[in-house]
Amino acid sequence: MRRALALAALIAASAAVAGAANAEHWTKFADGENGTEWSYDGDYSYKDQATGRVVVMQAISKPSAGFMPAGPDKGVGYIYALDCTKKNLILITAYKPSQPFQMPTTWRSDTPKQVGGAEDQALFAAVCPKADKLPTK
Repeated sequence: MRRALALAALIAASAAVAGAANAEHWTKFADGENGTEWSYDGDYSYKDQATGRVVVMQAISKPSAGFMPAGPDKGVGYIYALDCTKKNLILITAYKPSQPFQMPTTWRSDTPKQVGGAEDQALFAAVCPKADKLPTK
């Protein structure tokens, strides 16, 4: 019986560690209209080895409606590639639960767009100071 309990505890602990490794850590960076908020997932962010751009997942939420930021399986948002030096970005993809998540492989050849509104500015201000500490993939 002790062995069964020890084995069950070990399995539960390893499942908890695996779940934590896939956890999303959302950081709010801007307020939107009508009570919406924009956040980015710090665990997803990385520096693209081929381009040097910072790839970041951002999501919209509306806490007053119980709609929190989340990744492609549950949330609504975008994945961008930011050039922190030139202040431009490439929209890699948009996501929502009703569509299968797809990351196009051709995004690196897309034409970058200059940073637009306040939300874009806030995303750059939140992510770019941490760019040197991000993993390169």
